[in-house]
Amino acid sequence: MKIALDPYMIRHVPLLELPAVVAELGYEWIELSPREDFIPFFRHPRVDDTTVAKFRKALDGAGVGISSILPLFRWSGPDEDARQAAVRYWKRAIQIAADLGVTSMISEFNGRPEDADRSEAQFWKSMDELLPLFEREGIKLTLEPHPDDFIENGYDAVNLIRGINHPNVSFLYCAPHTFHIGDDAPGIIKYAGDLLTHVHLADALDHTASSGNRYILNPPGTQARIHQHLNMGEGEVDFDELFRELRANGFDGTLTACVFAWEEKARESSVFMREKIDEYLAAAGK
Repeated sequence: MKIALDPYMIRHVPLLELPAVVAELGYEWIELSPREDFIPFFRHPRVDDTTVAKFRKALDGAGVGISSILPLFRWSGPDEDARQAAVRYWKRAIQIAADLGVTSMISEFNGRPEDADRSEAQFWKSMDELLPLFEREGIKLTLEPHPDDFIENGYDAVNLIRGINHPNVSFLYCAPHTFHIGDDAPGIIKYAGDLLTHVHLADALDHTASSGNRYILNPPGTQARIHQHLNMGEGEVDFDELFRELRANGFDGTLTACVFAWEEKARESSVFMREKIDEYLAAAGK
């Protein structure tokens, strides 16, 4: 099992210094999420081959590996020009992963929930172009349902991944999205079975509680999705049942600490999360 840190809260640490900082925080693995000097949100990668080589050397020197690279592109959006651009960005991102020796990439379904059929058609078109590249480079792709994607429910996401029917494509359960993707961590984990290869760990409050008044959003009826990525124990995700089901499922993939809420105390949060993950694994008998 790999325990990784999503270093988004410390993304301003220079790229070549990042591996050493992550090692100081107690992690041996990085899940590299978007950053402006590497692969930014929704735009073409910014890193060149020389920097990729230097980054790989820095990782080796710190004794830290990259568990996965997580790019976010609009590869399922209804707009065809945007989809084609996203595929171009994906191709470069896949090459970067291959050059770093990374064998796993993570992403979201993207697209639009109000135009789900069109978005799914765009998703399949992009997959037709990209799956051969993942195969060629020996890279596995893990997908997660996300609030405001064309697929938001965890069971529906597992079904779609089964429909892809490819050994390189698997499922990610994101704990802080629990209350958006079905509010049934044990059930979704069990349903995914061997397709579950990654879990994102952070906490969130249940936005559906108090008759939907846990958060009050204006204007009334807005379709905005709200959630958090808090330290475990600061929200209402039941991590006891989540870890019990991971054990029952024989999970041996990647657990990633992905707290985003506390940039002003990012180091303390990262150390805390590493300790809490160890505690839950011990309690679950992992």
